[in-house]
Amino acid sequence: MPFPRKLLNEGEDVILDLHPHWWYFSGPVTAVVVSVVLAVVLRNQNDGVGPFLRIVSLGLVLAAVAWLAVTYAKWSTTNVVVTTDRLIHREGVLGKRGKEIPLERVNDISVNQTFFERMLGAGDVTVESGGERGQQVFTDIAKPFIVQNVIYVEMERAKARDADRSGGGGGPRELSIPEQLEKLDDLRQRGIISQAEFDAKKTQLLERM
Repeated sequence: MPFPRKLLNEGEDVILDLHPHWWYFSGPVTAVVVSVVLAVVLRNQNDGVGPFLRIVSLGLVLAAVAWLAVTYAKWSTTNVVVTTDRLIHREGVLGKRGKEIPLERVNDISVNQTFFERMLGAGDVTVESGGERGQQVFTDIAKPFIVQNVIYVEMERAKARDADRSGGGGGPRELSIPEQLEKLDDLRQRGIISQAEFDAKKTQLLERM
């Protein structure tokens, strides 16, 4: 489920809209595979296996599938969003919980990635900010170093826009629409955004021309 565009401020655009890495499903998927294999083995055993064990194995399969369904619901409703103004974490299937960090209040961004996570292309991103809760950890992030770089880029652009509004005028200029399209295409080719997200953002930019 993508981040609702109606929650954006005027003039604010979404740069990244991420769900957790597929490793998020490792536990329930393993449980489903193991329970199905166990159920098949017990079903094919003609001697020494009573109906009670077969019923138990079927219950384990149903429980594992239910766990997978709940995990998918959580995954699809968990978003880590980088916009032109904010870093947003939003989660919750029924009720919603959210955390927003304005880019101008971000002090530091660090990445923690084990060797195994490096092979998978996953990791944790820790954001230090000047808010009441000075540290926010985003777990199971896909391509965390690329996400870190994108946040830094948007922080610099936000600073440049603030400088222009205050009359400084010395900051980097805002990218033109063709340049923004080129940047979007680069993000698409690097796998940070999907083809559908690229097409939607491209349509928005073309409408502004």
